[in-house]
Amino acid sequence: MPRAGAWHWCLLCLLCLWTWGLCGEARAQGHAEITQMQVERTPEGMLLSAALAFDLPEHVEDALRKGITMHFVLQAQVLRERWYWSDLEMAHAARYLRLSYQPLTRRWRLHISPEPLTGPGQGLALAQTYDELADAIGAMQRVARWKIADSAQVPEDLPVTVQMRFGLDLSQLPRPLQIGAFGRSGWILQMSQSLRLAGGGLP
Repeated sequence: MPRAGAWHWCLLCLLCLWTWGLCGEARAQGHAEITQMQVERTPEGMLLSAALAFDLPEHVEDALRKGITMHFVLQAQVLRERWYWSDLEMAHAARYLRLSYQPLTRRWRLHISPEPLTGPGQGLALAQTYDELADAIGAMQRVARWKIADSAQVPEDLPVTVQMRFGLDLSQLPRPLQIGAFGRSGWILQMSQSLRLAGGGLP
């Protein structure tokens, strides 16, 4: 038979679904955009800096406060345009973020890692604790000189496009919540932006 802890987790997920079903789609995605994006070409490689602006969707914030961890993914692609075929990906980088609430201490914990936070790569994660949710979100919204490609991957004189994406990773939700979350506006948080660089690193 399933352990008591597993039953408790299942009941919590079902209770969340029932509660959100009653509330309906009262609040959609809300404000979400990349307000600033800059790419530097340096001898070490390409460095991306950006500022994100977003509000957590209603159901996401509710789930966090109920103790359900949320996962987010920040991705960057360096693409070379090809007139005869689809664009060529020259480099790809990802940053994984895990946000959780600790009811006993009433504090928020944010993990950031270059590897998915669901396996052995967790040892590479940087963790920070915050007193307020707004402070944790603020840390997620700042991207400073993130290395997205080595200099050998992208020659400096080559024109490229850098595409940046950020969003909630619904696949990391508990299975019962995944079923109710996909396609519902109260769970949607996605944004993207592209920046074209001419040869030499100039936009």
